[in-house]
Amino acid sequence: MKTGFVGGGHMGRALIAALRRSGVAAQSLFVAEPHADLRTALATDFGVRVTSDAKEFANEIDCLVLAVKPQDMAAVLAPLRAQLERSKPLVISIAAGLSTTQLQHWCGPRVRIVRAMPNRPAALGAGATGLYADQSVSAADRERAERVLAPAGITVWVDDERLMDVVTALSGSGPAYFFRLAEALADAAVRHGLDRDAASRLAASTLHGAGLMAATDESLSSLRGSVTSKGGTTAAALDTLTQANLEHIVEQAVAAAIERGRALSRQSDNTGG
Repeated sequence: MKTGFVGGGHMGRALIAALRRSGVAAQSLFVAEPHADLRTALATDFGVRVTSDAKEFANEIDCLVLAVKPQDMAAVLAPLRAQLERSKPLVISIAAGLSTTQLQHWCGPRVRIVRAMPNRPAALGAGATGLYADQSVSAADRERAERVLAPAGITVWVDDERLMDVVTALSGSGPAYFFRLAEALADAAVRHGLDRDAASRLAASTLHGAGLMAATDESLSSLRGSVTSKGGTTAAALDTLTQANLEHIVEQAVAAAIERGRALSRQSDNTGG
């Protein structure tokens, strides 16, 4: 299967890295990226074919991954529409907020669309991707989408497109939440006397170890309980988080991310034509 990417930034690069690490041949991967330095890095690091213009490979690919910002999508797809309508590759969009209706408006009504929301740990094969496709997308095309995304980590299909905004807020944006918490832990330790380097290393390693534990089959609640002794230090810390209404703070953060995704969709409707 020949797969093309429009956009070789952070997420495009992460998916390409995962595909190459899984054994996908470099000559079957194509990347259109406007920035010369990114093109050079992709070609050097992964051996993939790079260009500044996706028109050069749009006619010969089986699958096209759209890895550009939502606000840029209409302008990127406009010059490709005729080729996409002719060759009809499976199109996978990883842009937050943009609906299949919007994407088909720009790609052409007969182009099959899969929406996907991977996250940055995809570059390490530890990502999490939510996917959605409507009834026009065949089982074979769903399998094809899985072949592109599965090397990056777990994949989860949702059957209601509106839930893709929730997926984006949960796992798409989620790594940043955990990084921010680790930063806050390190900052707190520094304020209590630990030096910055030690605090940062301990916080980062704790985040890494907790993530490895979370990847087991045990429930998150059980894992939390396994490191929380009644009346101990961990319990005291968790009680403070509960008193500060951590659940409400997190719910507000997720709601803000969901609304931002929907706003990006509305913005694209207003500017994309």
